Amino acid sequence: MQVRDMYGSLIVVTSFLLVSLSIDAVLDGIALGRGREKLDEITKGKGMGDTYAAIISRIMAQPRRKSKLGMEVLMWVSHAERPLHVDELCNALGVEEGSSGLNSRSIPEIEALLACCLGLVTVEKSSSTVRVVHNTLQEYLSHNPNLFLKPHSRIAEACLTYLNFRHIRALSSTLRSVPPTAPFLIYASCYWGAHARRETIESVKTQALKLLCAYDKHVSSKMLLLHGIRILDQPFDSEGIPRGFTGLHCAAYLGCVEIVVALLETDRWDVQAIDFHGNTAIAWAAGRGHEEVVRVLLEQSDVDPNTADTTYGQTPLSLAAKNGHQGVVRILLKRNDINPDKADKWNRTPLLVAAEGGHEGVVRVLLERGDVGLDTVDDWSQTPLLRAAENGRDGVVEMLLKQKETNPDKANKWNQTPLMLAAKNGHGGVVRILLERNDINPDKGDKWIRTPLLLAAENGHEGVVRMLLQRNDVNPNKTDDRNRTPLSLAAGNGHGGVVRILLRWNDVDPNIADTTYGQTPLSWSAMRGREEVVRMLLEQSDANPDQPDKQGRTPLVWALENGHEGIAELLGEQTESAPQYAASL
Repeated sequence: MQVRDMYGSLIVVTSFLLVSLSIDAVLDGIALGRGREKLDEITKGKGMGDTYAAIISRIMAQPRRKSKLGMEVLMWVSHAERPLHVDELCNALGVEEGSSGLNSRSIPEIEALLACCLGLVTVEKSSSTVRVVHNTLQEYLSHNPNLFLKPHSRIAEACLTYLNFRHIRALSSTLRSVPPTAPFLIYASCYWGAHARRETIESVKTQALKLLCAYDKHVSSKMLLLHGIRILDQPFDSEGIPRGFTGLHCAAYLGCVEIVVALLETDRWDVQAIDFHGNTAIAWAAGRGHEEVVRVLLEQSDVDPNTADTTYGQTPLSLAAKNGHQGVVRILLKRNDINPDKADKWNRTPLLVAAEGGHEGVVRVLLERGDVGLDTVDDWSQTPLLRAAENGRDGVVEMLLKQKETNPDKANKWNQTPLMLAAKNGHGGVVRILLERNDINPDKGDKWIRTPLLLAAENGHEGVVRMLLQRNDVNPNKTDDRNRTPLSLAAGNGHGGVVRILLRWNDVDPNIADTTYGQTPLSWSAMRGREEVVRMLLEQSDANPDQPDKQGRTPLVWALENGHEGIAELLGEQTESAPQYAASL
């Protein structure tokens, strides 16, 4: 059974091939029921190991050229860092070891590659990318590493060989887009390091040194910045050439420790050199979590591990802490010359950025020192605890609260406490942890007199509202600086669940009007078209449907003026207000 693929070539229909190769397994079933069960497993992609093994054996049994191509395709497709486009794969397979240029006659056609793989590889029509036919095949290939000899080294070598081709080196480093003559340029530029990091043989090292020794003038440096690191304009000078991003910066960013060592042995590198971002090589390595590269660079006598970048003022320690790289943080903190509290441009310390990101391991390592500032504030007067609470970092909050020096109720410049920020963002776990403390005021107001309950109600966080209402020291009618109650804010924003919870609370007054417009919760919800909330409020015997605001508008008038007919009908059933106005509309 054959069909034509998107390129018009004849290929075997994969599903038919897999089932036909597995027919013996089905017939081997002792009973008909077992045979059907086996067939069900095959069609669902289960128990395919023997089938895949059989097909791969057939691939290997093909004539030498086809066998080699088939296995190389499987290696590339199953080990690539992202799906490869058709022209990328074809060009990659056309790279010959030790060559200085790409021979167009050595680039295989996609039809030939698909045929060599006997149906195990297909082309995704929507994206023109090449992939294996099923995720179970990917799993099978991953669990059988002996099928391919040093696949990552081979891929890295092909990428680097390609980048060192004469026609690639001749490309201007000012290019911003890939010319049609170099379809493999982006993948090779962005991912050779990921493969070399896993496996590096001597030939890979040789090709890497050839590329990196003049890296700032090579087009691949720009491709990495544009498509790998995804930095668009800042890295380039007026002519579009990358500024200061050397081969050492690149190898440190990619985490290729053996290549970093080889570069340093050439004795031509300034390890303190800064690039377009003001980053040193060790800053790139620390920020990416490349522990071995950090160790190697720290062994250099002229490395200053406290050097901050010139853009954001972030040190290697700060970058590692921010990105949660606990291993790198430990390595750096073993140094006697490391400042564990050095802040960045916004006065954010390593502890603060780690707490903000919820990196519990990093926070633990920093707290073990005993010499980091627990209540140090950034430019927004936020402490590590405030940042952790605001972002819902339960574990970090618990760790910080165990420190005697931590003030659990310390507010920022808007007078917002950790409890307020956690309640505002609906972080129930953090709210629960904070409410267990005796030294926290759960009814304290911020700059606008908004309490944790007000903030939770305003943003619709039902669980947090319930927790706060269960406290005896929380006033459910406490208003903000505009006299808005929790019920008023929840009603106006259409948070029906919070409104229901508040209305079930005996002490909640549904008729409190704000001081700005004199509107009640019913007026706010009618004006904004919150029909569900209006229904709930009208069901309350003590909610006044006729209460006017400062301009004399009742809830009915607001509903009519804003075209909320359903709400107007509900209100009209319970009120005689403004009949002439209603008739005129």
